[in-house]
This record gives sequence, C-alpha cells and structure tokens, in this order.
Amino acid sequence: MADLTCASVTTANHIADVVLTATGKAHRMGPEYWDQLPKLFAQLDEDPNVRAIILRGAGEHFTYGLDLATMGAELGELLQPDGGANARQKLFAAIKRLQNAHDAVARCRKPVIAAVSGWCIGGGVDLITACDIRLASADAKFSVREVKLAMVADVGTLARLPQIIGQGHARELAFTGDDIGAQRAERIGLVNEVFDTQAQLFDAARALAARIARNSPLVVGGIKHVLNAHSEKQAADSLATVALYNAAFLPSKDLLEAIGAFLEKREPKFTGE
Repeated sequence: MADLTCASVTTANHIADVVLTATGKAHRMGPEYWDQLPKLFAQLDEDPNVRAIILRGAGEHFTYGLDLATMGAELGELLQPDGGANARQKLFAAIKRLQNAHDAVARCRKPVIAAVSGWCIGGGVDLITACDIRLASADAKFSVREVKLAMVADVGTLARLPQIIGQGHARELAFTGDDIGAQRAERIGLVNEVFDTQAQLFDAARALAARIARNSPLVVGGIKHVLNAHSEKQAADSLATVALYNAAFLPSKDLLEAIGAFLEKREPKFTGE
C-alpha cells in the first residue's frame, strides 16, 4: 500500500484503519483519490490479515466531496454543452471510472465501517453508502449537495441511499440538497448510532470492528456476499442508468452556471437549459 496520497492505512488486531487524506481542504476527492481508492480496497480485500475496516477522515471533517479545483481540468473539456458523440463517450467512461472507486468499497469482502465526523458532503455520501455500517459523532453533517451544482449524483448515492433510508427521505435529500445533522441521520437510518465526541465515535468503531473480527472471516465474508447479491445488483442497474443519463445530459448551461457561481461565491441562476 505504498505511495498512497488519498489515505493512510494502519492494521492491527485484524482491523485496518483507513484515514482519508485526500487533496485540499477537508479531504476533497481529487484525481489521486479516484485512482487510488479502488486499488487500496482491492488490496485490503486480498489481505488475509484484515477482517474488518474502519474508514474515517483525518482531523475535523470526513470529506467535502469532489474537488472541483483539481478535477476541473479533466472534466471541463467533457462538459461543454455543444460536445459531440465522442465527448459523450469520454464522459460516460469518466463517470464509470469514478463509480468504480466506490464500487470497490462495496465489493470488498471485509465489512467496512464508516466513522463520520464533521462534514460529509456529496461524494462523501456516495462513499458512506457503499460502506456496510455507518456511525457518527454529534457534530456530523450530511448533504446530498449535487443538485445545487446542477448535477444528478452519479457515483453511488442515488443507487444505494434509498435502500438505506427509504425512498421518501432519499428523494427529499436529493431534490433539495439540504444539510442534515447527526440526530436526523440516526432517525432516518443513515447512521446506526451517534456519539457525543469524535473520540467516542472512533472508540466505538474500533470496538465494533473488533467484535466482527473475532468471528470466522470466511463466514463474515459469506454474509456480505449474500447481502450484496440483492442490494448491489440493484445498485449496478441504477449506476448504469445514471452514467448513461449524465453522459447525455450533464453538460448543460445550468452546470456551467453552477460552476461559475461556485467559483465566484454567489447564488446560481438556473434556466433549465
């Protein structure tokens, strides 16, 4: 697991502690994250010494999601509204590559526990929905923020969130882009439990991982395989649909307006074009 910049990993007592250290402020998900995360989880999947995984952010926040600053150059040329079929094909391939990063977390045979503190925005929600269990500290805040950037979330949230919290809550969060706190996240089932402090959260995550790791790794992996047989089949269908949809419709004047408003720190004015 050498040469990682998206995360640091330590393993002890059959538990891998994965700490997000992705680019920029609050662990934004830049190019290195999308390239390295699937490789990291493939390695953890194959490591016989690992029986459970804890995934958390370094410092105050879990992640602010996609790093528009560092990803802009790669995505910008694919998002022109007047792009032709070749640009659409390249955009489709780019979306599938990003999806693969979080699919790797869901595919991993070892149970993954997300320990969320501070902000978990956009791509962060995509990521935690690919985990098996979610815990939070009282300061955690969640947002399916893509709608405010004139995007249909396409890296896992719409594929997996409704299975976790139900259609009504998932649609409300996706349609509005509203922020919710840890207490509501617990009420709607996004997280299993909320702890007063980050220290208590991480202690609880380690204790839960230890209880999992004491069981037969063959049987635990089998349980995840069986549970994923239904849920990930549904997720795969949804991910394929949104990749095709966004390859066709993501490039828009509204998207360019959203990006411009974000960079200029103003409210966007959407026209539906």
